[in-house]
Amino acid sequence: MIRPGIVLQARMGSVRLPGKVMAPVSGTPIVAHCIGRLAASGLPVILATTERPEDTVLCETARRLDVPVVRGPADDVLARFVLAASTFALTHLVRATADNPAVDLDAPRRTFDLLWRTGADYVRESGLPVGAGVEACTASALRLAHATTSDAYDREHVTPFLRRGAQVVSLEALAPAPLRRGDIRLTVDRPDDLAAVRALFDLIGDDAPLAPLAAFIDAADRIRGCHLASGAYGL
Repeated sequence: MIRPGIVLQARMGSVRLPGKVMAPVSGTPIVAHCIGRLAASGLPVILATTERPEDTVLCETARRLDVPVVRGPADDVLARFVLAASTFALTHLVRATADNPAVDLDAPRRTFDLLWRTGADYVRESGLPVGAGVEACTASALRLAHATTSDAYDREHVTPFLRRGAQVVSLEALAPAPLRRGDIRLTVDRPDDLAAVRALFDLIGDDAPLAPLAAFIDAADRIRGCHLASGAYGL
């Protein structure tokens, strides 16, 4: 039986921008924007956070949105994903991160469908704006990575072992042509990223939480055009 799910990793302890996943954008925490946009795919969403007390607020936020939670090691994010797969009997996982409040609404389904159609172990897309994409993998490939790699980088970033493709079938697909805008940054990693994302949501308006990625690309181009016209830097 096929049982796919989206696992959203989140923690409050960001080095460059602590607490960023709870930072408000248009009055809503970033993590809640991520949950809403990912859930629009129709796939179930699971929040994977740490056992640290500071991350209890993320659990409370997820539960208010009827999203289940798993808690695991702070630095071994790979172990958190394996825990989520085991706890919810997932056969396929879509990996998302909670600093991407404009993640493409359609990306979870696209990557999962490609994973399923091809029989690959791991799929990712290239070309989307930074922070708009997700990755997909089989639970069995994830368990193999968990059992095989002891590299700290692999375990923190979950999928490098799979991307290397040494023991699994790894695919990289081009994103849909109209959405290939790798020059646009939609992730929140620094204070200037947060300001930029807030500006995009404000420009799009009330529809922003579930606006298609194309709307964010258009808004970014509009803001960039205004900044260039005034001599300031764009997004």
